[in-house]
Amino acid sequence: MTGNIEFFDSHSHYNDERFDNDRDSLIKKTFDDSVTKFMCIGYDINSSIMAVEISKKYDFIYSTVGISPNDISENVFEEIDLLSDLSSINKVKAIGEIGLDYYWNKDNKDIQIEVFKRQIKLANEKNLPICIHTRDAYKDTISVLKENPVNNKGIFHCVPLNQELIKDALKLDFYISFSGVITFKNANAYECVSMVPMNKILIETDSPYLSPEPHRGERNDSRNVKFVAKKIAEIKGESLECVANATYQNTLKVYKI
Repeated sequence: MTGNIEFFDSHSHYNDERFDNDRDSLIKKTFDDSVTKFMCIGYDINSSIMAVEISKKYDFIYSTVGISPNDISENVFEEIDLLSDLSSINKVKAIGEIGLDYYWNKDNKDIQIEVFKRQIKLANEKNLPICIHTRDAYKDTISVLKENPVNNKGIFHCVPLNQELIKDALKLDFYISFSGVITFKNANAYECVSMVPMNKILIETDSPYLSPEPHRGERNDSRNVKFVAKKIAEIKGESLECVANATYQNTLKVYKI
Protein backbone atom coordinates (compact mmCIF):
# COMPACT_ATOMS: atom_id res chain seq x y z
CA MET A 1 0.00 0.00 0.00
CA THR A 2 2.81 2.46 0.79
CA GLY A 3 6.10 1.34 -0.74
CA ASN A 4 8.82 3.76 0.34
CA ILE A 5 6.40 6.42 1.61
CA GLU A 6 6.99 7.63 5.19
CA PHE A 7 4.32 8.85 7.60
CA PHE A 8 4.34 11.08 10.69
CA ASP A 9 1.62 10.37 13.28
CA SER A 10 1.17 13.79 14.86
CA HIS A 11 -0.83 12.57 17.88
CA SER A 12 -0.69 9.25 19.74
CA HIS A 13 -0.81 8.04 23.33
CA TYR A 14 1.74 5.27 23.79
CA ASN A 15 1.71 6.39 27.43
CA ASP A 16 -1.75 4.78 27.72
CA GLU A 17 -2.06 1.64 29.88
CA ARG A 18 -3.53 -0.25 26.92
CA PHE A 19 -0.01 -0.45 25.53
CA ASP A 20 1.59 -1.76 28.74
CA ASN A 21 1.89 -5.35 27.50
CA ASP A 22 3.45 -4.72 24.09
CA ARG A 23 4.57 -1.07 23.93
CA ASP A 24 8.17 -1.58 22.82
CA SER A 25 7.45 -4.33 20.29
CA LEU A 26 4.55 -2.31 18.83
CA ILE A 27 6.69 0.81 18.51
CA LYS A 28 9.25 -1.23 16.56
CA LYS A 29 6.54 -2.72 14.31
CA THR A 30 5.18 0.76 13.69
CA PHE A 31 8.55 2.16 12.68
CA ASP A 32 9.19 -0.82 10.41
CA ASP A 33 5.81 -0.24 8.78
CA SER A 34 6.65 3.23 7.36
CA VAL A 35 5.57 5.38 10.33
CA THR A 36 9.03 6.80 10.89
CA LYS A 37 8.12 9.57 13.33
CA PHE A 38 5.37 10.09 15.86
CA MET A 39 4.37 12.27 18.77
CA CYS A 40 3.53 10.87 22.19
CA ILE A 41 1.06 13.28 23.77
CA GLY A 42 0.64 14.08 27.46
CA TYR A 43 -2.75 14.84 28.99
CA ASP A 44 -1.99 14.99 32.74
CA ILE A 45 1.14 15.02 34.89
CA ASN A 46 1.80 11.27 34.94
CA SER A 47 1.12 10.77 31.24
CA SER A 48 3.30 13.78 30.43
CA ILE A 49 6.20 12.35 32.41
CA MET A 50 5.74 9.02 30.66
CA ALA A 51 5.50 10.67 27.23
CA VAL A 52 8.86 12.34 27.87
CA GLU A 53 10.43 9.06 28.99
CA ILE A 54 9.18 7.25 25.87
CA SER A 55 10.48 10.03 23.61
CA LYS A 56 13.89 9.91 25.29
CA LYS A 57 14.11 6.20 24.54
CA TYR A 58 13.54 6.50 20.77
CA ASP A 59 15.16 8.91 18.31
CA PHE A 60 12.02 9.01 16.16
CA ILE A 61 9.49 9.78 18.93
CA TYR A 62 8.83 13.25 20.31
CA SER A 63 6.57 14.32 23.16
CA THR A 64 4.24 16.99 24.47
CA VAL A 65 3.28 17.82 28.04
CA GLY A 66 -0.01 19.24 29.21
CA ILE A 67 -3.19 18.90 31.23
CA SER A 68 -6.31 18.22 29.20
CA PRO A 69 -9.72 19.66 30.13
CA ASN A 70 -10.78 16.14 31.10
CA ASP A 71 -7.90 15.67 33.55
CA ILE A 72 -8.15 18.73 35.78
CA SER A 73 -7.37 17.85 39.40
CA GLU A 74 -7.70 19.87 42.61
CA ASN A 75 -3.97 20.61 42.34
CA VAL A 76 -4.05 21.66 38.71
CA PHE A 77 -2.24 24.98 39.14
CA GLU A 78 0.62 23.34 41.04
CA GLU A 79 0.72 20.74 38.26
CA ILE A 80 1.08 23.46 35.64
CA ASP A 81 4.14 24.66 37.56
CA LEU A 82 5.57 21.13 37.26
CA LEU A 83 4.94 21.23 33.51
CA SER A 84 7.28 24.18 33.29
CA ASP A 85 10.29 22.02 34.17
CA LEU A 86 9.14 19.13 31.97
CA SER A 87 8.64 21.40 28.98
CA SER A 88 12.28 22.49 29.07
CA ILE A 89 13.41 19.00 28.02
CA ASN A 90 14.69 18.86 24.45
CA LYS A 91 12.33 16.13 23.16
CA VAL A 92 9.24 18.10 24.32
CA LYS A 93 7.89 19.96 21.30
CA ALA A 94 4.56 21.43 22.47
CA ILE A 95 2.25 22.12 25.37
CA GLY A 96 -0.72 19.82 25.01
CA GLU A 97 -3.11 18.43 24.84
CA ILE A 98 -4.91 21.40 26.32
CA GLY A 99 -8.23 23.09 25.64
CA LEU A 100 -11.91 22.87 26.47
CA ASP A 101 -14.36 19.97 26.62
CA TYR A 102 -18.01 20.68 27.38
CA TYR A 103 -19.14 17.24 26.24
CA TRP A 104 -17.67 15.35 29.20
CA ASN A 105 -17.46 18.26 31.66
CA LYS A 106 -20.09 20.98 31.76
CA ASP A 107 -19.82 21.98 35.42
CA ASN A 108 -16.31 23.47 35.50
CA LYS A 109 -16.19 25.67 32.42
CA ASP A 110 -14.57 28.60 34.24
CA ILE A 111 -11.78 26.39 35.59
CA GLN A 112 -11.25 24.80 32.17
CA ILE A 113 -10.85 28.23 30.60
CA GLU A 114 -8.39 29.39 33.27
CA VAL A 115 -6.32 26.19 32.93
CA PHE A 116 -6.30 26.65 29.15
CA LYS A 117 -5.11 30.26 29.50
CA ARG A 118 -2.38 29.35 31.99
CA GLN A 119 -1.00 26.69 29.67
CA ILE A 120 -1.05 29.07 26.70
CA LYS A 121 1.02 31.43 28.87
CA LEU A 122 3.45 28.59 29.60
CA ALA A 123 3.71 27.75 25.88
CA ASN A 124 4.60 31.36 25.12
CA GLU A 125 7.17 31.44 27.91
CA LYS A 126 8.80 28.28 26.53
CA ASN A 127 8.48 29.35 22.88
CA LEU A 128 6.41 26.25 22.07
CA PRO A 129 3.25 25.63 20.03
CA ILE A 130 0.13 24.16 21.62
CA CYS A 131 -1.92 21.07 20.84
CA ILE A 132 -5.63 21.79 21.26
CA HIS A 133 -8.42 19.45 22.35
CA THR A 134 -11.87 20.96 21.85
CA ARG A 135 -15.24 19.26 22.04
CA ASP A 136 -18.63 20.98 22.14
CA ALA A 137 -16.73 24.16 23.06
CA TYR A 138 -15.92 25.71 19.70
CA LYS A 139 -16.90 29.32 20.43
CA ASP A 140 -15.14 29.52 23.80
CA THR A 141 -12.03 27.84 22.38
CA ILE A 142 -11.74 30.39 19.57
CA SER A 143 -12.52 33.23 21.98
CA VAL A 144 -9.71 32.18 24.35
CA LEU A 145 -7.26 31.96 21.45
CA LYS A 146 -8.21 35.41 20.19
CA GLU A 147 -7.84 36.94 23.65
CA ASN A 148 -4.66 35.00 24.47
CA PRO A 149 -2.58 34.89 21.27
CA VAL A 150 -0.27 31.88 20.95
CA ASN A 151 3.11 33.01 19.63
CA ASN A 152 3.96 29.71 17.94
CA LYS A 153 0.38 28.75 17.11
CA GLY A 154 -0.14 24.99 17.03
CA ILE A 155 -2.60 22.27 16.12
CA PHE A 156 -6.28 21.56 16.45
CA HIS A 157 -5.90 17.85 17.19
CA CYS A 158 -8.59 15.39 16.06
CA VAL A 159 -10.45 18.43 14.82
CA PRO A 160 -14.23 18.26 15.22
CA LEU A 161 -15.81 18.08 11.77
CA ASN A 162 -17.31 21.54 12.12
CA GLN A 163 -16.77 23.84 9.16
CA GLU A 164 -17.11 27.05 11.20
CA LEU A 165 -14.51 25.88 13.70
CA ILE A 166 -12.08 24.90 10.95
CA LYS A 167 -12.58 28.22 9.19
CA ASP A 168 -11.85 30.16 12.39
CA ALA A 169 -8.88 27.95 13.26
CA LEU A 170 -7.33 28.56 9.83
CA LYS A 171 -7.90 32.31 10.20
CA LEU A 172 -5.86 32.12 13.41
CA ASP A 173 -3.11 30.31 11.41
CA PHE A 174 -3.41 26.97 13.22
CA TYR A 175 -2.78 23.58 11.67
CA ILE A 176 -5.67 21.13 11.35
CA SER A 177 -5.12 17.49 12.28
CA PHE A 178 -7.51 14.83 11.02
CA SER A 179 -7.97 11.45 12.71
CA GLY A 180 -9.61 8.16 11.81
CA VAL A 181 -13.00 9.82 12.31
CA ILE A 182 -12.87 11.03 8.70
CA THR A 183 -13.05 7.41 7.53
CA PHE A 184 -16.35 6.76 9.34
CA LYS A 185 -19.33 6.36 7.04
CA ASN A 186 -21.44 8.98 8.83
CA ALA A 187 -18.67 11.59 9.09
CA ASN A 188 -19.02 15.01 7.49
CA ALA A 189 -15.51 14.54 6.13
CA TYR A 190 -15.61 15.72 2.54
CA GLU A 191 -16.50 19.37 3.19
CA CYS A 192 -14.17 19.71 6.18
CA VAL A 193 -11.10 18.12 4.57
CA SER A 194 -11.69 20.09 1.37
CA MET A 195 -11.51 23.37 3.33
CA VAL A 196 -7.98 22.82 4.60
CA PRO A 197 -5.05 23.67 2.30
CA MET A 198 -2.36 21.02 1.97
CA ASN A 199 0.17 23.19 3.83
CA LYS A 200 -2.03 23.17 6.95
CA ILE A 201 -3.07 19.49 7.21
CA LEU A 202 -1.70 16.98 9.71
CA ILE A 203 -2.66 13.32 10.17
CA GLU A 204 -2.99 11.44 13.44
CA THR A 205 -4.32 8.28 15.03
CA ASP A 206 -5.02 9.43 18.62
CA SER A 207 -3.99 5.86 19.49
CA PRO A 208 -5.30 3.82 21.23
CA TYR A 209 -8.58 5.61 20.41
CA LEU A 210 -10.56 6.20 17.21
CA SER A 211 -9.40 3.36 15.00
CA PRO A 212 -10.25 4.15 11.39
CA GLU A 213 -12.18 1.94 9.03
CA PRO A 214 -11.52 -0.93 8.41
CA HIS A 215 -10.33 -1.39 12.02
CA ARG A 216 -13.04 0.56 13.81
CA GLY A 217 -13.63 -0.74 17.34
CA GLU A 218 -10.15 -2.23 17.72
CA ARG A 219 -7.26 -0.78 19.71
CA ASN A 220 -5.70 1.84 17.48
CA ASP A 221 -1.99 2.26 16.79
CA SER A 222 0.12 4.50 14.58
CA ARG A 223 0.25 2.08 11.67
CA ASN A 224 -3.36 3.06 10.97
CA VAL A 225 -2.40 6.65 10.20
CA LYS A 226 -2.10 5.45 6.59
CA PHE A 227 -5.88 5.06 6.38
CA VAL A 228 -6.33 8.71 7.40
CA ALA A 229 -3.83 9.81 4.74
CA LYS A 230 -5.54 7.61 2.16
CA LYS A 231 -8.93 9.21 2.89
CA ILE A 232 -7.49 12.71 2.57
CA ALA A 233 -5.86 11.72 -0.73
CA GLU A 234 -9.20 10.41 -1.98
CA ILE A 235 -11.07 13.59 -0.99
CA LYS A 236 -8.41 15.94 -2.34
CA GLY A 237 -7.75 14.01 -5.53
CA GLU A 238 -4.06 13.71 -4.62
CA SER A 239 -1.73 10.72 -4.47
CA LEU A 240 -1.08 9.01 -1.15
CA GLU A 241 2.58 9.96 -1.50
CA CYS A 242 1.66 13.63 -1.88
CA VAL A 243 -0.48 13.61 1.27
CA ALA A 244 2.12 11.65 3.25
CA ASN A 245 4.92 14.01 2.25
CA ALA A 246 2.91 17.18 2.86
CA THR A 247 1.68 16.10 6.29
CA TYR A 248 5.17 14.88 7.25
CA GLN A 249 6.72 18.24 6.39
CA ASN A 250 3.87 20.16 8.07
CA THR A 251 4.36 18.19 11.28
CA LEU A 252 8.10 18.83 11.28
CA LYS A 253 7.40 22.52 10.76
CA VAL A 254 4.77 23.06 13.44
CA TYR A 255 6.75 21.14 16.07
CA LYS A 256 10.07 22.69 14.94
CA ILE A 257 11.77 19.30 14.58
